[in-house]
Amino acid sequence: MLLDPWIDPWEIEDPKDLEKRDRATKIIDVMARALVSDERKTFLMGGIGSSVMAGHDNCHMDSYESQMERLWKPVWNAAGMDFVFQNAGEGGGCGDSHENQVFCVKQNISPDVDIVHYEWTYFEHGAAAPQHESLIRWTQMLPRQPPVHIYNTGEMKGIPEEDLAKQYAKYGFNAFYMKTGFYNGGHDYNSEKIREKDPFDRFSPGHVGDGYHDTTRYGELEADPKRQESLGVVMRNWHPGPMGFQLTSDAFTYVYTKALLEALRLIEMYFDDGEDPREIWSENSRPMLLKEDLPEPLHCDPEYCVVDEAPGCLNYEAPTYGFWGARVEDPNDDLNPHKGEVQNWSVWQQSNSLLYMVGKQDIAVFSEREDIEMCRHLDACGGISGITKNDGMVVFRLPKMEVGLVVICGCCGKKVAEEFFVNNPSIEIRYNTVVLDPKTFDIWPNGKCVRLLKRFPTQGRESETPTGHAYLSLKVIEDMKNPVRISHVITI
Repeated sequence: MLLDPWIDPWEIEDPKDLEKRDRATKIIDVMARALVSDERKTFLMGGIGSSVMAGHDNCHMDSYESQMERLWKPVWNAAGMDFVFQNAGEGGGCGDSHENQVFCVKQNISPDVDIVHYEWTYFEHGAAAPQHESLIRWTQMLPRQPPVHIYNTGEMKGIPEEDLAKQYAKYGFNAFYMKTGFYNGGHDYNSEKIREKDPFDRFSPGHVGDGYHDTTRYGELEADPKRQESLGVVMRNWHPGPMGFQLTSDAFTYVYTKALLEALRLIEMYFDDGEDPREIWSENSRPMLLKEDLPEPLHCDPEYCVVDEAPGCLNYEAPTYGFWGARVEDPNDDLNPHKGEVQNWSVWQQSNSLLYMVGKQDIAVFSEREDIEMCRHLDACGGISGITKNDGMVVFRLPKMEVGLVVICGCCGKKVAEEFFVNNPSIEIRYNTVVLDPKTFDIWPNGKCVRLLKRFPTQGRESETPTGHAYLSLKVIEDMKNPVRISHVITI
């Protein structure tokens, strides 16, 4: 039920198939390195995704990441470590999708994660192989080379992205399908939908009970019957409910625990043979991967996905846990090429209420409870804004780049890039002090973002970096009715 609803079902102990063995070896290696390290205090996972990842229409503590933290933390505590799952899921209100957020894996979650989760079920429409492959390749350039595991809420039809599963088995890639997991348990969901008397669909919005349980495990301990019922919901709407998230948490935890047990068996075996497992699985012994070590890409653009560093990203939205790429330069810094000019753009972040994106059922339950804070979601739109000439400009010092790709995204909306950056005579955009022609921009990788440069300029002042840094600036040259707000600066 839990090992099989994946693109390639897991076999952790002694798999005979080479592909399965490679995938199992990778996830066992992840566990072993965390266990034997003298310096490691936390096993760290991170998830990037949409409102499903964020847990919307539920209390935040009912998201699968929060359930997984509560379920698996005692195991790591027994090893003298902590377990943390960084939930960087964001709703669609800021205009983001997998197309731009995948570039921000190194900022949205920590670059030191052990495993990366990805979810954009309702945005992809079956056409996200380039983003999936890019993410797989970029994560292998991070310090701990985390495997990527995709979370899909639906049912697996055929074997989607089988080519990626084969191509990147040794890097641990796999994808889980929640609804398939329910079906694999043996309950006959289809007959319930077509029976003559009182037919029903357990995956319809608000249905309580998954055919195996009437509420979650922690729901069984809940004194409030309304809350207990709410915790039994499989699907709130297109968002899973706590019961759907419980299966998801259990599936991931089960696979990882089997890998953890196998890692412990191997560690014990080395001790029995008089060998120190730290010599095998220390951080220093981890092989360094370079871009040419990975196989040829199948779907992603090699100019951007065959690189030695994951993209840089400055993301003003919340939450983020990692390291920014670009940064706003100090107006008085001697290296700032626009020193002496007005630089007054201001940072803005949306202020959401405590019960933002919590479903009505839980709002009714928690409105009078003291533990209401556990419902608060973490995601919020944000950006750095300019609206009048008195705001002047914002100057970004760009990080070291390998290709020269420069992208900026606007907030908030799915198609703001053209209005903000392409057809806006009130804004002037410069790269290394040279004014860029908006006619050279293209809307990319989605409607909220614009690609300013596809690669490094090869001639002119814009190709020169006498200080060792490249600079991007946006200037308000005439007052506007509405602010221009930058949510992301993306570079490779």
